[in-house]
Amino acid sequence: MKTKKILLGGVIGGITYFFLGWLVYGILLNDFMMLNYNQCSARPMEGMIWWAMILSNLACGMLLSLIFSWINTKGVISGIKHGGIIGLLIAVSMDFSLYSMSTTFQNISAVFVDIITYSFMMAIAGAMIAWVMGLVKEKA
Repeated sequence: MKTKKILLGGVIGGITYFFLGWLVYGILLNDFMMLNYNQCSARPMEGMIWWAMILSNLACGMLLSLIFSWINTKGVISGIKHGGIIGLLIAVSMDFSLYSMSTTFQNISAVFVDIITYSFMMAIAGAMIAWVMGLVKEKA
């Protein structure tokens, strides 16, 4: 059943995206972000609204899962490719929009680092979604 594949893929994608965000933005790029992103609007770790972050990550996973279902993505390599392309387009759209209208990014380098990071994370989440969706057998 396609609905089961989409839901399972979306949940696994959301979980993957959540933990990648923690690892990449929270740990690996933390110092870079402190120097290159406007911290005035950032919540401190203790002030994070976790339910909203989790919902955001699940929605991202569901978006990829639904698109993968529509375009019949099969296999981890296709998941990486499609997830990366979708992530790249979303990141370019959002990051340049933020750069043009806000002070979120301190410089253009931060925009490009975020685009690359977001695309990478979406590619990995896409791989996981495609893998999980491939495990679920459809009933005839």
